[in-house]
Amino acid sequence: MDAGFLCQTRSPVPSLPRQKRACKLKHRSPVLAVLTRTPDTNMTGEERKASHPTDMLLAGLTKKTTVYNDSWFAKLAINYLSQRFQDATGMRNSKRDYESLTQTARDTWRKFNPTQQHELVLQSLNRAIPATISTLAKMMLPQCTFTREYFAAFTTLFFVWLVGPCEVRESDFNGRKEKNVVHIKKCRFLEETDCIGMCTNLCKVPSQTFIKHSFGMPVNMVPNFEDMSCEMIYGQEPPAITEDPAFKQPCYKLCKENRKHSMQCSS
Repeated sequence: MDAGFLCQTRSPVPSLPRQKRACKLKHRSPVLAVLTRTPDTNMTGEERKASHPTDMLLAGLTKKTTVYNDSWFAKLAINYLSQRFQDATGMRNSKRDYESLTQTARDTWRKFNPTQQHELVLQSLNRAIPATISTLAKMMLPQCTFTREYFAAFTTLFFVWLVGPCEVRESDFNGRKEKNVVHIKKCRFLEETDCIGMCTNLCKVPSQTFIKHSFGMPVNMVPNFEDMSCEMIYGQEPPAITEDPAFKQPCYKLCKENRKHSMQCSS
């Protein structure tokens, strides 16, 4: 049979050759096929809602992708804070490093209501940072541009182990530019816990309260739950919980704690 005829009748998807072909197929496109998913007519309303691109994005974000290689100093700080947190809650776990901290957070979230969660985190922070240090800082760093920018710079230098990589950004403050904003690129705590409720009740609210009461510095933490970033705006008073957009956000589809979390989780 003619070799040219064989080439014309051959399948467009070539199999691996065992020997040299009698003829060569020229100018073949490298794309052989594109697989698409046929819409499922049997999907329920909730399943269709979950398949929305935004929900798919949020679901994907809740899968941990960041790998941290903590230094000895970072591990020391993480375990120290975790132990103070466990002291305040009275609950222990056998885990180490950041996993120990997030496990304590999960245990606290499951056992206590939001108000109690705020108080327990505040207790752990007060145990971790002696009152003499915070009182001295409050006296030496009154409200001014320098203090706000100092707090922002200090956070980016010494708390990467807790929140992940971050940087100082500029904002308008009372009609002038100040470098008083810390932009957290992807919050480590939120990524590890996979829960918006734990972010707001075990991080945002108690951290804002602690920094304001202990150091005299108001700060508003503005999490972005779509990309897991966050901004700490020093010098800005946070809104009341009932008016804060962070507390009107339902939790992630893949949140392991969503059996408890809802848009009214702060009540």
